[in-house]
Amino acid sequence: MDLGIKGRIAIVTGGTRGMGKAAAFMLSAEGVRIALFARTAETLESTAAEIRARTGNEVITVVGDQRNPEDVDRLVKTVKEKLGSPDILILITARSPHPSREVLQETERSRWEEAFETNLMGAVNVVSAVAPLMVEKKWGRIVSINSATVKQPMTKHGLSTVFRSGLAGYLKHLANENARHGVTVNSVCPASIATETFMSRADAADRAKTTPMGRLGRPEECAAAAVFLTSENAGYITGTILQVDGGMTLSLT
Repeated sequence: MDLGIKGRIAIVTGGTRGMGKAAAFMLSAEGVRIALFARTAETLESTAAEIRARTGNEVITVVGDQRNPEDVDRLVKTVKEKLGSPDILILITARSPHPSREVLQETERSRWEEAFETNLMGAVNVVSAVAPLMVEKKWGRIVSINSATVKQPMTKHGLSTVFRSGLAGYLKHLANENARHGVTVNSVCPASIATETFMSRADAADRAKTTPMGRLGRPEECAAAAVFLTSENAGYITGTILQVDGGMTLSLT
């Protein structure tokens, strides 16, 4: 299927591993010019080189932390100078503080503040800088790869649930307020995806048994959903939360 996005410009935050890396590969294969944004220069450069080698398309890198507004401003400035005004944003945030705890054990203010900055405010920083450029162009696609905790809170994931749900609410407002400008905003909410981080967990194999499919998802399966939402074909989809969880979420809505 031709997604109709060849020649578009995309920013992928956290695009050096897992679902973000898979999404960057898929977008590049569609002819999208990519800007990868993450905190580690070496990993950024190796990922960019790998994508260029496989797709032959342009990939630039910007080192920075989305929690830092100055880094985000530099990201946008660099993308505009080297590629042009961005059309697509794939938004991924880092995980909440570890180890995970039951919510009544979350008594340290520093952990709440870290989760707020990591799972919510960092994303707001990026969206606030990028979305107005899409509004100007009257076309844009913002896709957050969030978490199934938004729909079904998981044990000992209180920090993640609170702020990732806040992000989902923020993006819903953004979608409603900017649909008339041709900018769509959607969330993809995965669970039990076999990323490097997930597979490092002691209970990874057991978690596979908790999904109706009886297996873990592949990063590419989540990324494919996100990339579809960036397409011309998805132009009438906005404000949605799409679960990619092997049927784990039990609610109807």
